Order: sequence, then C-alpha cells, then structure tokens
Amino acid sequence: MPILDQIDPIAVSLGPLKVHWYGVMYLLGFAVAWWLGARRARAGRLPGVNEAGFSDLMFYTMLGVVLGGRIGYMLFYGFADLIRDPLSLFRVWEGGMSFHGGLLGVLAAVAWWSRKHRLHFFDTVDFIAPLVPAGLGFGRIGNYIGGELWGKPTAGTAFDGWGVVFPRALPEPFASMDPAALKAQFDSGVLNSFARHPSQLYQATLEGLVLFCVLVWYSRRPRPRYAVSGLFALLYGWFRFLVEFVREPDAQLGYLAFGWLTMGQLLSTPLILLGLFWLWKSRSSPTLEPESR
Repeated sequence: MPILDQIDPIAVSLGPLKVHWYGVMYLLGFAVAWWLGARRARAGRLPGVNEAGFSDLMFYTMLGVVLGGRIGYMLFYGFADLIRDPLSLFRVWEGGMSFHGGLLGVLAAVAWWSRKHRLHFFDTVDFIAPLVPAGLGFGRIGNYIGGELWGKPTAGTAFDGWGVVFPRALPEPFASMDPAALKAQFDSGVLNSFARHPSQLYQATLEGLVLFCVLVWYSRRPRPRYAVSGLFALLYGWFRFLVEFVREPDAQLGYLAFGWLTMGQLLSTPLILLGLFWLWKSRSSPTLEPESR
C-alpha cells in the first residue's frame, strides 16, 4: 500500500513564531557536524588549529552553505525568476536551496579560512568532508517532511504499491482538499495511481547515512591529501546521479538533453570526474599527520 505524506511541516508553534521541521533538520545537521569536527580538532587532525579556530571555521562554512545554497539555486534552477525579480534572491522562506551552490559556498569559505590560518586548502577540505553528509541526510528528511522534491510516479512500474502520495504533487481537485477529505480519498484507494518514489529518502540514505559512514570510517586514520575529498566527491556525485533517474525533474527546467538528463546530473558529473582525479592525485601526495596534544 502507498503511504500518504501528511506530516505537519511546522515542528513547534509559539504564538506567531513557527519553527519548521526543515529548519530543525538544518540545525541537527550543523550540530552533528560541529560535534564530529570538534572531536577531530581535539585529536589534532587539523594541526595548529584549536577549538576556537575550529569554531571560526564552522561559522564561515555554515555561512557558505546558506549563501551559496541560495545563490546557487537561483542561478542553476531559478535564473529566469532572478532576472525578472532580483529581490526573489532574498525570499528564502519561499524555499529553494542547491547542494552544488552550497558546496561552492563552503569551498569559498574554506579557501578564505585556510589562507588566514596558513593551511593547505585541501588539508582543510579533507577535514571538513566527513562532516558534510549529516547535513545532507537531515536536509533530505526535511524535504520529505515538507513534501517537496518528490520522485517520479511508481504506478505501472516494478515499484507499484509502495510509493508515497505527496499532496503538493496532486492535480485538482485533490490539491485543494483539506487534510481530512484528502485522507478519506486516500483510504478509498483513489490516490494510489498518484504514488511517487520517495526520492528524498533515497537521497537521505545514500548521500546522508551511507556517505557519512563511509567517510567517517575511511578518515578514521590519516589519509594522503586529496583522498578524503576525492572519495566524497566521487560517491556524492554518483549517488546523486543515480537517484536523479527516479526523481522528478524541476518543473521549470525539465530534462536538459536525451530525454533523461537533469540539471542535478549535469552538475554532479564534474564532481564524479573531480573525485576520480583527486583520488588519483592522492597517490603521490603527502599525508597530514595529527598534531600531538
């Protein structure tokens, strides 16, 4: 049986203040990254940097995530809207964040911070890479709770019968029904043909849980420069490329080529190639040894 996604996107309401689950997921992702990063910093995995320096790094990377994610989304997915209404860039409450834009924002923040602390850029990137998947995983769970970025229909495929019905993806008159009426329609089986892949959960599993476990395990001991960054780029790019086959393309863009290539796949291809290059380059690169504390 399909599942009806009717989770309230608001986690807590305090008078006029409403805390959305998406925001909570971002905070959880940052909290896990901060906890893991602080442990690695105390273990001397970033020589010459104390906890205060690490806190400084986390502040700038979080700023890079938010600014880069929003700017990237508007450039990659909403450029026409940005040209028509430049102020739409600042209406973050309307949604719209891009991982690839956020990644560029983080890399810019890391480059600035590394220069300030006289560290090799990729030593810092290797340190940061295992901290990122937690935020990716929690962010995708936030997408699922918010009923956005859903997958393609499962009806008539090998996955028929176990998809998810997302109210925001339904046509009229179902899209305008109140939750109780929509639930009644779902219970009657009328909405089964509108079930879709929960691609957000696929991404949360692959880009979040699996990538987190692999990178934490791989970086448990010092690796040559570029190795951890390369593994992150390769696996994320590959996971994202695969999931895009069952994820609904952005309505304003559709398929870019061949009747199947999406913007997500186009942006992930350079990551796959860079990951392979960095892993190859790591074979002849030095290893940053932990600082004794």
